[in-house]
Amino acid sequence: MPMIALAAVFLVVAVLYSSVGFGGGSSYNALLVLSGTDFRSIPAISLSCNIVVVSGGVYHFHKAGLLEFKALLPFVALSIPMSWVGGHVQIQETTFIGLLGLVLLTTGGQMIWTSLRPGMRRKIHNLDHWAISVPVGGMIGLLSGMVGIGGGIFLSPLLNLMTWAEPRKIAAMASGFILVNSLAGLSGQLMKQGDWSPADEWLASWPLLLAVLVGGQVGSCLGTRILPDEWIRRLTGLLVIYVGARLLWQWFAM
Repeated sequence: MPMIALAAVFLVVAVLYSSVGFGGGSSYNALLVLSGTDFRSIPAISLSCNIVVVSGGVYHFHKAGLLEFKALLPFVALSIPMSWVGGHVQIQETTFIGLLGLVLLTTGGQMIWTSLRPGMRRKIHNLDHWAISVPVGGMIGLLSGMVGIGGGIFLSPLLNLMTWAEPRKIAAMASGFILVNSLAGLSGQLMKQGDWSPADEWLASWPLLLAVLVGGQVGSCLGTRILPDEWIRRLTGLLVIYVGARLLWQWFAM
């Protein structure tokens, strides 16, 4: 796929994902896989796009009074170092694609199911307790660093399933979580040792970064001001399912 066409698709992805607090890393991964990009470069490029998108999201959500950094701290306390560790882990291409697709398809399906059956959702009052949120954040951080995403696409469905807060606040939490984990994961990816480095293709991806900068600003404004809460929840689930299905389709074809 030509770079201009790929950048246009990245812009649309950034609009959709940033509207629900995501960076879009999972879809950037899928698009880069389908476009034939060397899979070793994919995590670094996707994490960079994540950082650009969710930086705007964090600003808009915080300005709207939806992002509480005190509530975010327990989730990122362990996820940051674990994301950096995950970024150092060498992973096979088939494992990378299959693992990501399976997890996303499962979480997205659960999220849509519970959004259509509100009575199934149960309030978890103590998920912000350090004894629970620290290990949850650590596990998500490790997996996210390995596959090159920020982790919000794992955290947000979990918080929505447990009705941890209203969807708009969960979207804000996901943005902050993605930002810090993407920074840690990118550091780990760029510091990988060996005969090959992702730096060259990473630097050549600047048109994609420009595209997601524009798309992220548009989507963040939609998420903080326009979209209803229930639509944020359902759109999140649909995006997660779509990305998971595309990755599994790619995995089966390998």
